[in-house]
Amino acid sequence: MLVHRRVHSEKKGVRVFAIAESFKKGTAKSVLAGVVMRRDLVVDGMAFGTATIGGDDATESIISMHRSLARDDVNCIILDGLVISMYNIIDGGRVSDKTGLPVIAVTFEDSPGLESAIKHHFPDGWQDKLAQYEKLGTRERVTLRTGKHLYIRCWGLNGKRAVSVLNAFTLQGAIPEPVKVAKLAARSALSL
Repeated sequence: MLVHRRVHSEKKGVRVFAIAESFKKGTAKSVLAGVVMRRDLVVDGMAFGTATIGGDDATESIISMHRSLARDDVNCIILDGLVISMYNIIDGGRVSDKTGLPVIAVTFEDSPGLESAIKHHFPDGWQDKLAQYEKLGTRERVTLRTGKHLYIRCWGLNGKRAVSVLNAFTLQGAIPEPVKVAKLAARSALSL
């Protein structure tokens, strides 16, 4: 088992690798964009990948994106959700184990779960998708220093430490700055 790097969110040089996705209906792949951002909000790296719409390759794509950075100064990974690209489910624990980094997955709205949607979209293979989804565990509702709430799952660090990291990278509202930039990059790359 890997020992995860401790995240010192109070240090100016702490870096996160935030990943978000974008896709258009009718396409086979989504674009994943990853942004390396320092605590002082300087962007100093990017990586791109793809995920199959409705597939099972997002986890490995994210691991490859991290590997492609070829750097050891990233302290934590922030994922903009774990169920992307029409139910391509990211295994946050596997990402953490393979990269040796703590992983924080963020979502911004409460939901009753995705069981019925998974069964609807995968009538012949919903059992595997549902098992992947249930493996993610429950989300924890947290409040940022901005007063906004979001929902997290984390691996390699506890909820308190995760909130400290998110607070360090959130200027206003609920969306951390590196996630905002990753979303913009994914949307822009999609138009290429």
